Amino acid sequence: MQVSVETTSGLERQVTVTVPAERIDQDVNKRVQQTARTARIDGFRPGKVPVQVIKKRYGKGIREEVIGQVIQETFYEAAQQEELNPAGMPNIDFKNDKEGEEFQYVATFEVYPTIELADFSGVEIEKQTAEVKDADLDTMVDTLRKQQASFAAVERAAAEGDQVTIDFEGFIDGEAFDGGKGEGMELVLGSNTFIPGFEDGLVGAAAGDEKELNVTFPEDYQAENLKGKDAVFKVVVKSVAAQELPELNAEFFAGFGIEKDDLEGFKEEVGKNMQRELTQALKMKLKDKVFSQLIEVNAIDVPAALIDGEIDNLRRQAVQQFGGENSQLDPNMLPKEMFEDQAKRRVTVGLLVQEVIKSAELTADEDRVNSTIEEMAETYQEPQQVIDWYKNNQEMLNQVRSLVLEDQVVDHLLASAKVNEVEVSYEDAMKPAQPETEAQEEAAE
Repeated sequence: MQVSVETTSGLERQVTVTVPAERIDQDVNKRVQQTARTARIDGFRPGKVPVQVIKKRYGKGIREEVIGQVIQETFYEAAQQEELNPAGMPNIDFKNDKEGEEFQYVATFEVYPTIELADFSGVEIEKQTAEVKDADLDTMVDTLRKQQASFAAVERAAAEGDQVTIDFEGFIDGEAFDGGKGEGMELVLGSNTFIPGFEDGLVGAAAGDEKELNVTFPEDYQAENLKGKDAVFKVVVKSVAAQELPELNAEFFAGFGIEKDDLEGFKEEVGKNMQRELTQALKMKLKDKVFSQLIEVNAIDVPAALIDGEIDNLRRQAVQQFGGENSQLDPNMLPKEMFEDQAKRRVTVGLLVQEVIKSAELTADEDRVNSTIEEMAETYQEPQQVIDWYKNNQEMLNQVRSLVLEDQVVDHLLASAKVNEVEVSYEDAMKPAQPETEAQEEAAE
């Protein structure tokens, strides 16, 4: 077997493989003979079909099978011989596949990048710290009450926090537009469910009132044809209902899976959940900042094949999230561009994290693996059952090990970086992590 390698661009390689005719012919003849022993053809006894008859009838298919097997074997032989690390399956182009002649093909594929990690000691990382204060706990209890609130009709003008039932229709330049009409819509004023200005315009309205609301669609509105457009909504208020909060009693507490009879006991359990969520939120934000900086100081080429594979994963996840396991939606119908940036970041982080693990010779700390499983189990009614399930399920156990190893990478990088702690409120700490590019743009403004 002869092998030649050409770098066509960046990570792309073209490998030309030439296989002696004898290797193909020997395998073809062997399979022809095997087929002759089992083939059933009219006019011949089983096992007595002449080889030439077999070749004439099945020869083309047998040769194609042999060539497919030879390509599979020789491609990986060639990759090992030339010390290439393919990222994804190759595109195969036949150069010569004539019977009796040497077989030649060209495999085009991408390789994993060679990574030399940059010094991380000059990197500055902002680490947020926060705590759950009494005021935060009171706010959370109020939020939980509002989630369980009911509404009762009132004969007065609507105030913020009230629920109004409305019919409405929207117009742009005097013309109604698709999606701008609704009937019997229940809307809590102050919930920011509708575009800015809409809910404010209904404060003070009573049942039977007709209103015309002049509003402007946000520039980042999801519908392209409505972005930044001025609109008039004609609204009929059908009814106004005031919010009625539930009592803080054992029945209310049980609705959240907390078996307590008094408010203090309930608040204690809610506080534990808040602290658990806060710890996780701060951890994820810090990890995001570290990985963003890791990407920034390590500019690497990323194989397109890996990005495409991750896009497919994200498409499937999106379908499952919005349509459930039995969704009939074809993931490929979702535009590739929706997931491209996220996929590239995921792949880049994955490649760099693996390089950090390799260079620092990190292995998953089993004590941290056990403590992570215990923390995850705390949120269930039978924690020990969850712990046992993880420890007896090798696949899930390996997933936890991967998470722990990722945390160890973060710790390893932070050990050499300049870390600046910044105390923030519970509310700010719980806000979703903002992409670095957006944060930089806002800071510049």
